[in-house]
Amino acid sequence: MIKKYTCQNGVRIVLENIPTVRSVAIGVWIGTGSRNENLQNNGVSHFLEHMFFKGTKTRSAREIAESFDSIGGQVNAFTSKEYTCYYAKVLDDHAGYALDVLADMFFHSTFDEEELKKEKNVVYEEIKMYEDTPDDIVHDVLSRATYGDHPLGYPILGTEETLATFNGDTLRQYMNDYYTPDKVVISVAGNVSEEFIKDVDKLFGSYETSSTKGEVEKPGFMDQKLARKKDTEQAHLCIGFNGLEVGHDNIYSLIVLNNILGGSMSSRLFQDVREQKGLAYSVFSYHSSYEDNGLLTIYGGTGSSQLNLLFETIQDTLATLKAEGITAKELANSKEQMKGSLMLSLESTNSRMSRNGKNELMLGRHRTLDSIIEKVNEVSEESVNTLANQLFTDTYSVALISPDGQLPEKLK
Repeated sequence: MIKKYTCQNGVRIVLENIPTVRSVAIGVWIGTGSRNENLQNNGVSHFLEHMFFKGTKTRSAREIAESFDSIGGQVNAFTSKEYTCYYAKVLDDHAGYALDVLADMFFHSTFDEEELKKEKNVVYEEIKMYEDTPDDIVHDVLSRATYGDHPLGYPILGTEETLATFNGDTLRQYMNDYYTPDKVVISVAGNVSEEFIKDVDKLFGSYETSSTKGEVEKPGFMDQKLARKKDTEQAHLCIGFNGLEVGHDNIYSLIVLNNILGGSMSSRLFQDVREQKGLAYSVFSYHSSYEDNGLLTIYGGTGSSQLNLLFETIQDTLATLKAEGITAKELANSKEQMKGSLMLSLESTNSRMSRNGKNELMLGRHRTLDSIIEKVNEVSEESVNTLANQLFTDTYSVALISPDGQLPEKLK
Protein backbone atom coordinates (compact mmCIF):
# COMPACT_ATOMS: atom_id res chain seq x y z
CA MET A 1 0.00 0.00 0.00
CA ILE A 2 1.41 3.39 -1.02
CA LYS A 3 1.00 6.26 1.45
CA LYS A 4 1.26 9.81 0.11
CA TYR A 5 1.85 12.94 2.14
CA THR A 6 2.35 16.55 1.03
CA CYS A 7 4.49 18.74 3.29
CA GLN A 8 3.55 22.30 4.15
CA ASN A 9 6.07 23.65 1.62
CA GLY A 10 4.83 21.39 -1.22
CA VAL A 11 7.40 18.58 -1.06
CA ARG A 12 5.64 15.26 -1.69
CA ILE A 13 6.47 12.05 0.15
CA VAL A 14 5.44 8.61 -1.10
CA LEU A 15 6.08 5.59 1.11
CA GLU A 16 5.47 1.93 0.34
CA ASN A 17 5.85 -0.40 3.30
CA ILE A 18 7.15 -3.85 2.30
CA PRO A 19 7.42 -5.82 5.56
CA THR A 20 8.74 -8.98 3.87
CA VAL A 21 12.17 -7.44 3.09
CA ARG A 22 15.03 -6.19 5.24
CA SER A 23 16.09 -3.27 3.03
CA VAL A 24 14.91 0.29 2.44
CA ALA A 25 15.40 2.37 -0.72
CA ILE A 26 15.18 6.17 -0.42
CA GLY A 27 15.16 8.44 -3.46
CA VAL A 28 15.18 12.22 -3.67
CA TRP A 29 13.53 13.04 -7.01
CA ILE A 30 13.68 16.53 -8.51
CA GLY A 31 11.66 17.50 -11.57
CA THR A 32 14.48 19.15 -13.44
CA GLY A 33 17.01 17.95 -16.00
CA SER A 34 18.68 19.01 -19.21
CA ARG A 35 15.29 20.14 -20.57
CA ASN A 36 15.39 23.03 -18.07
CA GLU A 37 18.77 24.25 -19.32
CA ASN A 38 19.87 26.67 -22.02
CA LEU A 39 22.84 26.87 -24.38
CA GLN A 40 24.92 28.68 -21.74
CA ASN A 41 24.40 26.25 -18.85
CA ASN A 42 23.81 22.96 -20.68
CA GLY A 43 25.08 20.16 -18.44
CA VAL A 44 24.54 21.97 -15.13
CA SER A 45 21.89 19.48 -13.93
CA HIS A 46 24.29 16.58 -14.39
CA PHE A 47 27.26 18.46 -12.90
CA LEU A 48 25.19 19.47 -9.87
CA GLU A 49 24.36 15.79 -9.36
CA HIS A 50 28.10 15.04 -9.24
CA MET A 51 28.84 17.86 -6.82
CA PHE A 52 26.33 16.64 -4.24
CA PHE A 53 28.82 13.87 -3.48
CA LYS A 54 31.79 16.23 -3.06
CA GLY A 55 31.39 17.47 0.47
CA THR A 56 29.01 19.22 2.84
CA LYS A 57 29.61 21.56 5.77
CA THR A 58 30.17 18.56 8.06
CA ARG A 59 31.22 15.73 5.71
CA SER A 60 34.05 15.51 3.19
CA ALA A 61 33.61 13.66 -0.11
CA ARG A 62 35.40 10.67 1.42
CA GLU A 63 33.21 10.74 4.52
CA ILE A 64 30.06 10.73 2.37
CA ALA A 65 31.31 7.61 0.61
CA GLU A 66 32.31 6.00 3.90
CA SER A 67 28.92 6.85 5.40
CA PHE A 68 27.29 4.25 3.17
CA ASP A 69 30.18 1.80 2.90
CA SER A 70 30.33 1.57 6.69
CA ILE A 71 26.72 0.38 6.90
CA GLY A 72 26.85 -1.93 3.86
CA GLY A 73 24.64 0.41 1.85
CA GLN A 74 24.65 1.79 -1.66
CA VAL A 75 24.33 5.39 -2.83
CA ASN A 76 24.15 6.77 -6.35
CA ALA A 77 22.43 9.28 -8.59
CA PHE A 78 21.41 9.91 -12.19
CA THR A 79 20.23 12.76 -14.39
CA SER A 80 17.78 12.52 -17.27
CA LYS A 81 16.21 15.08 -19.57
CA GLU A 82 13.33 15.85 -17.21
CA TYR A 83 14.37 14.73 -13.73
CA THR A 84 17.28 14.03 -11.40
CA CYS A 85 17.40 11.43 -8.64
CA TYR A 86 19.73 10.86 -5.67
CA TYR A 87 19.10 7.56 -3.94
CA ALA A 88 20.36 5.11 -1.37
CA LYS A 89 19.58 1.50 -0.51
CA VAL A 90 20.40 0.29 3.00
CA LEU A 91 19.39 -2.25 5.62
CA ASP A 92 16.18 -1.23 7.36
CA ASP A 93 18.10 -0.55 10.61
CA HIS A 94 19.99 2.26 8.85
CA ALA A 95 17.10 4.01 7.07
CA GLY A 96 17.15 7.06 9.34
CA TYR A 97 20.90 7.46 9.01
CA ALA A 98 20.73 7.21 5.20
CA LEU A 99 17.99 9.84 5.11
CA ASP A 100 20.12 12.20 7.22
CA VAL A 101 23.09 11.86 4.85
CA LEU A 102 20.95 12.40 1.73
CA ALA A 103 19.42 15.50 3.32
CA ASP A 104 22.87 16.78 4.27
CA MET A 105 24.00 16.39 0.64
CA PHE A 106 20.85 18.12 -0.62
CA PHE A 107 20.89 21.10 1.71
CA HIS A 108 24.49 21.60 2.84
CA SER A 109 26.78 20.81 -0.09
CA THR A 110 29.52 23.43 -0.14
CA PHE A 111 30.51 23.31 -3.85
CA ASP A 112 34.09 23.94 -2.84
CA GLU A 113 36.18 25.47 -5.64
CA GLU A 114 38.94 22.86 -5.38
CA GLU A 115 36.38 20.07 -5.57
CA LEU A 116 34.72 21.83 -8.49
CA LYS A 117 37.99 21.83 -10.45
CA LYS A 118 38.61 18.15 -9.78
CA GLU A 119 35.07 17.13 -10.64
CA LYS A 120 35.12 19.11 -13.87
CA ASN A 121 38.02 16.93 -14.95
CA VAL A 122 36.01 13.84 -14.00
CA VAL A 123 33.09 14.97 -16.16
CA TYR A 124 35.46 15.91 -19.00
CA GLU A 125 36.61 12.29 -18.93
CA GLU A 126 33.01 11.12 -18.81
CA ILE A 127 32.28 13.14 -21.96
CA LYS A 128 35.36 11.68 -23.67
CA MET A 129 34.33 8.16 -22.64
CA TYR A 130 30.90 8.83 -24.11
CA GLU A 131 32.50 10.05 -27.33
CA ASP A 132 34.32 6.73 -27.55
CA THR A 133 31.00 4.86 -27.65
CA PRO A 134 29.32 5.76 -30.95
CA ASP A 135 26.37 3.47 -30.25
CA ASP A 136 25.59 5.82 -27.34
CA ILE A 137 26.37 9.15 -29.02
CA VAL A 138 24.08 8.41 -31.97
CA HIS A 139 21.07 8.69 -29.63
CA ASP A 140 22.16 12.22 -28.67
CA VAL A 141 22.49 13.04 -32.37
CA LEU A 142 18.95 11.75 -32.88
CA SER A 143 17.69 14.06 -30.10
CA ARG A 144 19.28 16.97 -31.94
CA ALA A 145 17.77 15.83 -35.25
CA THR A 146 14.34 15.48 -33.64
CA TYR A 147 14.19 18.55 -31.42
CA GLY A 148 16.72 20.93 -33.00
CA ASP A 149 17.61 23.84 -30.71
CA HIS A 150 14.97 22.96 -28.13
CA PRO A 151 16.54 21.88 -24.80
CA LEU A 152 15.29 18.31 -25.33
CA GLY A 153 17.87 18.21 -28.11
CA TYR A 154 20.74 19.02 -25.73
CA PRO A 155 23.12 16.33 -24.40
CA ILE A 156 22.58 15.57 -20.71
CA LEU A 157 26.33 15.74 -20.01
CA GLY A 158 26.66 19.18 -21.57
CA THR A 159 29.87 20.15 -23.36
CA GLU A 160 33.43 20.88 -22.29
CA GLU A 161 32.81 24.54 -23.18
CA THR A 162 29.75 24.96 -20.95
CA LEU A 163 31.27 22.90 -18.17
CA ALA A 164 34.28 25.20 -18.01
CA THR A 165 32.05 28.15 -17.06
CA PHE A 166 30.41 26.55 -14.01
CA ASN A 167 31.23 27.68 -10.48
CA GLY A 168 29.63 27.46 -7.05
CA ASP A 169 27.33 30.40 -7.76
CA THR A 170 26.13 28.73 -10.96
CA LEU A 171 25.08 25.64 -9.02
CA ARG A 172 23.48 27.55 -6.15
CA GLN A 173 21.48 29.71 -8.57
CA TYR A 174 20.31 26.68 -10.52
CA MET A 175 19.20 25.01 -7.29
CA ASN A 176 17.29 28.13 -6.26
CA ASP A 177 15.61 28.28 -9.67
CA TYR A 178 14.69 24.63 -10.15
CA TYR A 179 15.10 22.64 -6.90
CA THR A 180 11.87 24.16 -5.63
CA PRO A 181 9.71 22.24 -3.10
CA ASP A 182 6.87 21.73 -5.59
CA LYS A 183 9.30 19.84 -7.85
CA VAL A 184 10.68 17.52 -5.14
CA VAL A 185 9.41 14.03 -4.33
CA ILE A 186 10.90 11.80 -1.61
CA SER A 187 10.16 8.18 -2.44
CA VAL A 188 10.67 5.46 0.19
CA ALA A 189 10.12 1.73 -0.28
CA GLY A 190 10.99 -1.16 2.01
CA ASN A 191 10.66 -2.37 5.57
CA VAL A 192 9.81 0.97 7.15
CA SER A 193 6.67 2.17 8.92
CA GLU A 194 4.51 5.18 8.12
CA GLU A 195 6.17 6.98 11.04
CA PHE A 196 9.15 7.48 8.74
CA ILE A 197 7.11 10.11 6.87
CA LYS A 198 7.50 12.36 9.93
CA ASP A 199 11.29 12.00 9.74
CA VAL A 200 11.26 12.99 6.08
CA ASP A 201 8.94 15.92 6.79
CA LYS A 202 11.29 17.25 9.50
CA LEU A 203 14.19 17.38 7.03
CA PHE A 204 12.49 18.37 3.77
CA GLY A 205 9.15 19.91 4.78
CA SER A 206 10.10 23.49 5.60
CA TYR A 207 12.70 24.76 3.13
CA GLU A 208 11.75 27.45 0.59
CA THR A 209 13.23 29.05 -2.53
CA SER A 210 12.45 32.32 -4.29
CA SER A 211 12.09 30.92 -7.79
CA THR A 212 9.21 31.84 -10.10
CA LYS A 213 10.29 29.74 -13.08
CA GLY A 214 7.37 28.98 -15.42
CA GLU A 215 6.31 26.10 -17.62
CA VAL A 216 8.64 24.48 -20.13
CA GLU A 217 8.12 25.06 -23.84
CA LYS A 218 6.68 22.21 -25.88
CA PRO A 219 8.95 21.23 -28.79
CA GLY A 220 7.93 20.56 -32.35
CA PHE A 221 8.90 17.32 -34.09
CA MET A 222 11.60 17.97 -36.67
CA ASP A 223 12.34 15.37 -39.33
CA GLN A 224 16.00 16.30 -39.74
CA LYS A 225 18.62 13.86 -40.99
CA LEU A 226 21.98 14.37 -39.30
CA ALA A 227 25.26 12.50 -39.73
CA ARG A 228 28.62 12.61 -37.98
CA LYS A 229 31.94 11.35 -39.24
CA LYS A 230 33.82 9.16 -36.77
CA ASP A 231 36.54 6.56 -37.11
CA THR A 232 34.39 3.53 -36.33
CA GLU A 233 34.20 -0.05 -37.52
CA GLN A 234 30.42 0.15 -37.88
CA ALA A 235 27.82 2.61 -39.06
CA HIS A 236 25.38 3.38 -36.23
CA LEU A 237 21.86 4.30 -37.32
CA CYS A 238 18.93 5.70 -35.36
CA ILE A 239 15.48 6.45 -36.75
CA GLY A 240 13.01 8.47 -34.66
CA PHE A 241 9.21 8.66 -34.89
CA ASN A 242 6.87 11.01 -33.08
CA GLY A 243 5.64 9.14 -29.98
CA LEU A 244 3.32 9.65 -27.01
CA GLU A 245 3.68 11.74 -23.88
CA VAL A 246 3.73 10.39 -20.32
CA GLY A 247 0.28 9.27 -19.21
CA HIS A 248 -1.25 9.12 -22.70
CA ASP A 249 -4.36 6.91 -22.95
CA ASN A 250 -2.64 4.69 -25.53
CA ILE A 251 0.63 4.24 -23.63
CA TYR A 252 -0.01 0.55 -22.89
CA SER A 253 -0.78 -0.12 -26.56
CA LEU A 254 2.51 1.60 -27.38
CA ILE A 255 4.46 -0.56 -24.93
CA VAL A 256 2.96 -3.67 -26.55
CA LEU A 257 3.75 -2.31 -30.02
CA ASN A 258 7.36 -1.58 -29.08
CA ASN A 259 7.84 -5.06 -27.60
CA ILE A 260 6.60 -6.62 -30.81
CA LEU A 261 8.67 -4.32 -33.01
CA GLY A 262 12.05 -4.36 -31.29
CA GLY A 263 11.85 -5.02 -27.57
CA SER A 264 12.98 -8.63 -27.37
CA MET A 265 14.79 -11.48 -29.13
CA SER A 266 11.51 -12.61 -30.69
CA SER A 267 10.69 -9.12 -31.96
CA ARG A 268 10.26 -8.44 -35.66
CA LEU A 269 13.34 -6.27 -35.99
CA PHE A 270 15.55 -8.81 -34.24
CA GLN A 271 14.22 -11.63 -36.37
CA ASP A 272 14.27 -9.73 -39.70
CA VAL A 273 17.53 -7.84 -39.30
CA ARG A 274 19.68 -10.21 -37.26
CA GLU A 275 18.28 -13.72 -37.53
CA GLN A 276 17.10 -13.69 -41.17
CA LYS A 277 19.68 -11.42 -42.81
CA GLY A 278 22.56 -11.31 -40.33
CA LEU A 279 22.95 -7.56 -40.80
CA ALA A 280 23.52 -6.52 -37.20
CA TYR A 281 24.55 -7.79 -33.81
CA SER A 282 22.53 -5.11 -32.05
CA VAL A 283 19.12 -3.96 -33.27
CA PHE A 284 16.26 -2.80 -31.06
CA SER A 285 13.59 -0.17 -30.49
CA TYR A 286 12.50 1.78 -27.41
CA HIS A 287 10.12 4.58 -26.51
CA SER A 288 10.91 7.72 -24.48
CA SER A 289 7.96 9.55 -22.94
CA TYR A 290 8.29 13.16 -21.86
CA GLU A 291 5.91 15.58 -20.18
CA ASP A 292 4.30 16.71 -23.44
CA ASN A 293 5.67 14.50 -26.22
CA GLY A 294 7.44 11.25 -26.95
CA LEU A 295 9.97 9.62 -29.26
CA LEU A 296 10.04 6.05 -30.57
CA THR A 297 13.59 5.13 -31.58
CA ILE A 298 14.89 2.30 -33.74
CA TYR A 299 18.63 1.53 -33.53
CA GLY A 300 20.84 -0.72 -35.61
CA GLY A 301 24.60 -1.02 -36.09
CA THR A 302 26.14 -2.56 -39.20
CA GLY A 303 29.08 -2.32 -41.60
CA SER A 304 29.01 0.78 -43.82
CA SER A 305 28.59 -1.31 -46.96
CA GLN A 306 25.37 -2.78 -45.54
CA LEU A 307 23.82 0.47 -44.34
CA ASN A 308 21.37 0.79 -47.23
CA LEU A 309 20.25 -2.80 -46.78
CA LEU A 310 19.79 -2.27 -43.03
CA PHE A 311 17.60 0.77 -43.66
CA GLU A 312 15.59 -1.05 -46.34
CA THR A 313 15.04 -4.01 -44.03
CA ILE A 314 13.82 -1.76 -41.21
CA GLN A 315 11.46 0.01 -43.61
CA ASP A 316 10.17 -3.32 -44.94
CA THR A 317 9.56 -4.52 -41.38
CA LEU A 318 7.55 -1.38 -40.62
CA ALA A 319 5.62 -1.61 -43.89
CA THR A 320 4.66 -5.23 -43.19
CA LEU A 321 3.65 -4.37 -39.64
CA LYS A 322 1.37 -1.59 -40.90
CA ALA A 323 -0.10 -3.56 -43.78
CA GLU A 324 -0.70 -6.91 -42.07
CA GLY A 325 -0.92 -5.91 -38.40
CA ILE A 326 0.21 -7.91 -35.41
CA THR A 327 -0.77 -11.51 -34.73
CA ALA A 328 -2.80 -12.81 -31.82
CA LYS A 329 0.27 -14.74 -30.64
CA GLU A 330 2.44 -11.62 -30.69
CA LEU A 331 -0.17 -9.72 -28.69
CA ALA A 332 -0.46 -12.48 -26.09
CA ASN A 333 3.32 -12.88 -25.76
CA SER A 334 3.89 -9.14 -25.41
CA LYS A 335 1.25 -8.84 -22.71
CA GLU A 336 2.85 -11.67 -20.76
CA GLN A 337 6.26 -9.99 -21.13
CA MET A 338 4.84 -6.80 -19.64
CA LYS A 339 3.21 -8.64 -16.75
CA GLY A 340 6.39 -10.63 -16.10
CA SER A 341 8.56 -7.51 -16.04
CA LEU A 342 6.11 -5.81 -13.70
CA MET A 343 5.97 -8.77 -11.31
CA LEU A 344 9.75 -9.22 -11.24
CA SER A 345 10.24 -5.52 -10.48
CA LEU A 346 8.10 -5.92 -7.36
CA GLU A 347 10.87 -8.03 -5.84
CA SER A 348 13.24 -5.03 -5.69
CA THR A 349 12.85 -2.15 -3.25
CA ASN A 350 14.92 -0.01 -5.62
CA SER A 351 12.49 -0.69 -8.48
CA ARG A 352 9.48 0.12 -6.33
CA MET A 353 11.07 3.31 -5.04
CA SER A 354 11.89 4.35 -8.61
CA ARG A 355 8.45 3.56 -9.98
CA ASN A 356 6.68 5.39 -7.16
CA GLY A 357 8.98 8.41 -7.36
CA LYS A 358 8.68 8.74 -11.11
CA ASN A 359 4.90 8.24 -11.09
CA GLU A 360 4.42 10.89 -8.42
CA LEU A 361 6.76 13.33 -10.13
CA MET A 362 5.48 12.91 -13.71
CA LEU A 363 1.87 11.83 -13.24
CA GLY A 364 0.87 12.67 -9.68
CA ARG A 365 -0.92 9.34 -9.36
CA HIS A 366 -0.27 5.66 -8.66
CA ARG A 367 -2.02 2.67 -10.18
CA THR A 368 -2.53 -0.54 -8.25
CA LEU A 369 -1.05 -3.74 -9.62
CA ASP A 370 -4.53 -4.99 -10.50
CA SER A 371 -5.41 -1.82 -12.40
CA ILE A 372 -2.16 -1.98 -14.40
CA ILE A 373 -2.81 -5.60 -15.36
CA GLU A 374 -6.35 -4.63 -16.30
CA LYS A 375 -4.99 -1.90 -18.59
CA VAL A 376 -2.55 -4.36 -20.17
CA ASN A 377 -5.34 -6.88 -20.74
CA GLU A 378 -7.45 -4.21 -22.44
CA VAL A 379 -4.87 -3.71 -25.19
CA SER A 380 -6.27 -5.14 -28.43
CA GLU A 381 -4.91 -6.01 -31.86
CA GLU A 382 -6.96 -3.14 -33.24
CA SER A 383 -5.53 -0.55 -30.83
CA VAL A 384 -1.94 -1.64 -31.56
CA ASN A 385 -2.47 -1.73 -35.34
CA THR A 386 -4.13 1.68 -35.33
CA LEU A 387 -1.24 3.11 -33.35
CA ALA A 388 1.36 1.57 -35.69
CA ASN A 389 -0.25 3.30 -38.66
CA GLN A 390 -0.38 6.60 -36.76
CA LEU A 391 3.27 6.54 -35.68
CA PHE A 392 5.17 4.99 -38.58
CA THR A 393 4.72 7.64 -41.24
CA ASP A 394 7.09 9.24 -43.75
CA THR A 395 7.89 11.91 -41.15
CA TYR A 396 10.86 10.68 -39.15
CA SER A 397 14.25 11.89 -37.97
CA VAL A 398 17.54 10.14 -38.68
CA ALA A 399 20.91 10.10 -36.91
CA LEU A 400 23.99 8.39 -38.31
CA ILE A 401 27.55 7.97 -37.10
CA SER A 402 29.80 6.33 -39.68
CA PRO A 403 33.39 6.34 -40.98
CA ASP A 404 32.55 8.74 -43.83
CA GLY A 405 29.78 10.72 -42.13
CA GLN A 406 27.68 10.66 -45.29
CA LEU A 407 24.00 9.83 -45.41
CA PRO A 408 23.26 7.23 -48.10
CA GLU A 409 20.84 8.31 -50.80
CA LYS A 410 18.01 6.26 -49.29
CA LEU A 411 18.34 8.11 -45.98
CA LYS A 412 18.31 11.65 -47.34
